Amino acid sequence: MKKKNNSELFISPTHGPLSFEEVVERLVTYRKGNLDFPYRVIIGTDSQEVKREGTNFVTALILHRVGQGGIYFWHKTNGIATFNLRQRILQEAVFSLEFAEKLTQKLAAIGLLEDNFEIHVDIGRFGPTREMISEVTGMIRGSGFEVKIKPAAFGAAKVADRHV
Repeated sequence: MKKKNNSELFISPTHGPLSFEEVVERLVTYRKGNLDFPYRVIIGTDSQEVKREGTNFVTALILHRVGQGGIYFWHKTNGIATFNLRQRILQEAVFSLEFAEKLTQKLAAIGLLEDNFEIHVDIGRFGPTREMISEVTGMIRGSGFEVKIKPAAFGAAKVADRHV
């Protein structure tokens, strides 16, 4: 088995460590496993500041078979310098957007870009992030993706948060 590059390493609770290409293969296999249900592709990033080490970010990719559960994968980036909450939230959105662009390009190249894509951001109408809602959601919508905020943003607030 080929050793995986840590900058491209994804973890699956079901399949273990995977490369980006292997993640795409698993998505395709899962998607083709049952064509009777609609699917949602959900991408969300969460972060946690670690004193003297920077901020750790986890991006989660969820393929939700509506009404039948789903599978997910996550990727961690450690030690990014951030200076405040605003910068962290913007970086979370950028990581999600960059990954969504990469994934949509790959899925389009293999003819599987029919699913609904959502980017979940860890911001909401209550708390200190409420002032950033229009800025962050506008950035994501302007990039062509549907966006969800808390409490509907489980991709970031629950799945990614679990691994940060």
